[in-house]
Amino acid sequence: MMAPQANWRDLENELSLLSGEAQTKVQPEAPVATGAVPGSQRALLLRDCKQPYDLITDHHIPELRAKDEVLVQTAAIGLNPIDWKAPDFGFGIPELPYISGRELAGTVVQVADSESRWRIGDRVIAIATDYRDLRKAAFQEYAVAPAFNLVRLPPNLSFEEGATIGVAFVAASLALGVCMGADFSTSLDGPNLFELFRKTSADAFPADIRDECLAAIEGHEKVQPGDWIAVWGGSSTSANLIVQLARLIGLRVILVVDGLKHGLRLSSHATIRPDLLVDSHDPERAVEIIKANTKGKLRFGIDTRGKETATYLLKALSTEDFKTSPPSPPATPPMSAKLRAHLIGLTGLPKSGIPDGSLLHNVPIKVFHELPEVGYALCSWLERLLEQGAISPPDIIDVQEGLESINSGLDRMRRGEISGGKLVVRT
Repeated sequence: MMAPQANWRDLENELSLLSGEAQTKVQPEAPVATGAVPGSQRALLLRDCKQPYDLITDHHIPELRAKDEVLVQTAAIGLNPIDWKAPDFGFGIPELPYISGRELAGTVVQVADSESRWRIGDRVIAIATDYRDLRKAAFQEYAVAPAFNLVRLPPNLSFEEGATIGVAFVAASLALGVCMGADFSTSLDGPNLFELFRKTSADAFPADIRDECLAAIEGHEKVQPGDWIAVWGGSSTSANLIVQLARLIGLRVILVVDGLKHGLRLSSHATIRPDLLVDSHDPERAVEIIKANTKGKLRFGIDTRGKETATYLLKALSTEDFKTSPPSPPATPPMSAKLRAHLIGLTGLPKSGIPDGSLLHNVPIKVFHELPEVGYALCSWLERLLEQGAISPPDIIDVQEGLESINSGLDRMRRGEISGGKLVVRT
């Protein structure tokens, strides 16, 4: 693995390819390097909502359209709740038929540009947050990935392990680094997203996430080492990565979980044991426990479950520093030093009853694929973290075989049988 400085030189070199003529599309037959790629592939198509995915055996191989793209042969796919919730509830499906799947691990088989750092045979993690581009979807044997959304898989990790971590890592990094303003630079030269975003033109950010990226949290409010954060729904893979990254930067972590299912496992877990573990069985009691143990000073919370639990977590956050912050000293310009409470929702947020001094956040996931410099910053950091063993992939609950097993795997998730880890499909 290259030193951090070399990684950033790679970043600068590859970002230069994205300007001017480098963004023009290339002919499908024009990759400068290619491995053995068949004329067609197997893929899972969603033909309508509330229907199972349909396995077809003669789907076209997705084409490389830009200089910064590579083609990856899928070896393992990580299943996520969105893979069954989207078709069941009819959201996040921009077209039909549709190909789903947000994360995979595999091998590079085509490279569009000779100056890319990727080579045929490289083992990689591909993180497909761009759900509108079906070429990048995981439920197929070959998928396109932008160079800035790829992570080199270290030799000590399997494809199956690689397929567990991508989406959760991106969600955790953005929740902490953007919504809370966390600085990762003290951990293996991680990114300071707060500073990176403010050095980037506002016009570069999609309009629907611009305020979250640039104006949601003020500099004096950023989370600091020693601060408490609470995660409600602490058994999810997103929570797993939130805990690991939070510990790297010196935060104290509260996990709220179903103690009957996950209490013993999490209380003794080598990687994600929290500073405080709270049973969610009685939510009002959980709020009281959190307030008592943080002495009413908790300002940061992340909910991974939904609107109802997010509402409870909001009750546990303190707005006292917002209400009682002292005024500016006499003869000095007026300034606001008030500290708001910040609640980040991964799956839903309350619509009413928001106390003064509280701010609700949605994680701006699309910035990972919309801004190449953000994708590169996170992916190069994840490479270093994995190579150095600074973080570990989430636990694998089970491994199923073949694309044809995905429907049964999603049924297991619907029934709540997959909890506290990841279900992986080996292709």
